[in-house]
Order: sequence, then C-alpha cells, then structure tokens
Amino acid sequence: MIALNDIDVRSREIFRRLVETYLSTGEPVGSRTLSHDTGIAVSAATIRNVMADLTDLGLLHAPHVSAGRLPTELGLRLFVDGLMQVGDLSPEERRAIETESNETNSAETLLEAAASRLSGLTQTASLIVTQKSDSPMRQIEFVKTSPGQALVIMVFEDGRVENRIIDAPDDLPPSALIAAGNYLNARLRGRSLSETRTHIIDEVESNRAELDELTARLVRDGVARLSGDDNWTMVVRGRGHLLDETAQDIERVRMLLDDLEKKREVIELLTAARDGEGVKVFIGSENRLFSLSGSSVITAPYRDEKRQIVGVLGVIGPTRLNYARVVPIVDYTAEVLSRMLK
Repeated sequence: MIALNDIDVRSREIFRRLVETYLSTGEPVGSRTLSHDTGIAVSAATIRNVMADLTDLGLLHAPHVSAGRLPTELGLRLFVDGLMQVGDLSPEERRAIETESNETNSAETLLEAAASRLSGLTQTASLIVTQKSDSPMRQIEFVKTSPGQALVIMVFEDGRVENRIIDAPDDLPPSALIAAGNYLNARLRGRSLSETRTHIIDEVESNRAELDELTARLVRDGVARLSGDDNWTMVVRGRGHLLDETAQDIERVRMLLDDLEKKREVIELLTAARDGEGVKVFIGSENRLFSLSGSSVITAPYRDEKRQIVGVLGVIGPTRLNYARVVPIVDYTAEVLSRMLK
C-alpha cells in the first residue's frame, strides 16, 4: 500500500491537482492541462515525468496510449485519505438539509425527507437503512401458522403493529407459544427489544428463565431473529441520477440498478458501516456488492436520543464523485437527522 510519505511534495501536488481536475471533468488529464495550472510551477515535461512515476506506483493509469491519465482506485483512496481538502457547506446547503421538526413528524417521514434532500444535493442515489422499530413494546404474541413457522405479532406503545414470520420447532405445542408470549411480555412491556435482547438471551441460556426446552428455544431464536438483519428496512431515492451520471455506460448502470434491488445485500453493506465514528468512503472494489459496477459509496451512521446508532445513511454514485463536497453533506445530514430523532 502506497503512503503519502512515499511521494515527494512536488509529486503530491501534481497528483492532487490531477485528481481534482479528473473529478471535475470526468476526462483523462494530460500534462499540458496541468502545466496551465498556476498552482504548478514546473514544465509540461517535468509533469509528464512525475505522471509516469505515479503510474509506475499504481496511482494513475492511461485509458489509451496517447491519452492523459486517470486515478486508479488506489490513487483515489490515497487522495481521499490524505490529500482531499474537504469543503465547508454553504449556508444555503445547511438550510436545505435542515427541516422544521414538530410533533407531527414521524420517524418515517423524516427519513424519507432526509433521503430526498441527500439525493437532490449530491445528484446521486441516496440510501437510508433503519431499524423497523425500536419503540417500547406493549404486547407480543406468537401464533402457529404452518409446520416449522410461527407468526409474531408485535404491538408497540405508539400503536403500530408489526407482523414477522420466524422459524419454530415442528412439534411446538400451543402451550409453548402462550408461555413464550407471557415470558416476553413480562420483560418487554414498556421497553424496546434492543434494550432487553442481551438480558433475555442470557437468562434463557443460563436456564434462569425456568422455561421448558421448546419454549426456551422459541424465545431465544425469536428474539435473535427479531433483532437481526431482518429488523432493518431501506429507503432509496434518486435512482434516476445514476442514469444521468453514466448515460454512456448503460451496462454499468444496469448492473448497479440490479444491485440496488438486492435489498438484503445492500442492508448488509450499510449496517456493516455502523462500526466506528463518522463518514466512511468505499471506493469501487472496496465494497463487495457494487464492485462490478465501479461505484463508490459514502456512508455515515445516525443516532437516537440515547446516542445509540439506529441506522446508516449514504449515497452511491460513480467513482468520479466530488468527494470533497459529498462527504460533508453526508456527514451533516446524519447529524441533523440524529438531532430530529431525539
């Protein structure tokens, strides 16, 4: 892996200017173009030599023999991590991200509005992944639906009702369904599943719950499933921007749109970005899902009133994204959304 210290100051500046020019134009950048940059006080011949050295390092490549140079994924990563000058948001952009929050704004409405603003400001497709619900629960009930499956009916304190299908033992008697519901109601009523999940599973596994084997299995597997990957939902806005950005590469766009339809895989990608603080940038093949379509993903987690991470938002677009502008927009949108969810 190339580090900034492996490149001298002059080469760094030429590389930075080249990448910025490419991100602005989308076209290969030649030495003649850079020699007209007043910030680079060297000849076109010197610039060509530096570009050749950067190509040997794997930071640049030439799409054609006589063309200029483009940054590789490795080059873009070096630029984003060490050379990019992140811009500040304008007052107009900040106002566009912020919305009036009042008691009638549901979490769902806020998420959809945030996704639309994010897509509009960045001219990319926006993605928001959130937990289906982490509200305090009023009641939970298990109903046998078919061999090997049970329906879980969850009623929340705010009046919402959610139904989920979970796996259940084939020989599960009705009494076990009732016992499981009674056990969870005693521990969940007025509390959220995320608050109690670890305690419940520990209690069941240590046999402190005093449940029979089948009921304990239903409770343990049910709680794990209800708070797992299926507990996430996704909002997508601005798919049309993908067509606008890459109209000349229809096959790449088709692959990207196909990938976006793979809801589970997208959710797995974004929920993996929950770990750690701040904005994360995935460039090209660094993200498994969108690697074939040559796309970049920029994400940031957002939090609830308890400062717990409850979701991830982000944008997806070509690797030629204006990272310096998009990164602070994603970051500030996550900050504002966290504020509104309090």
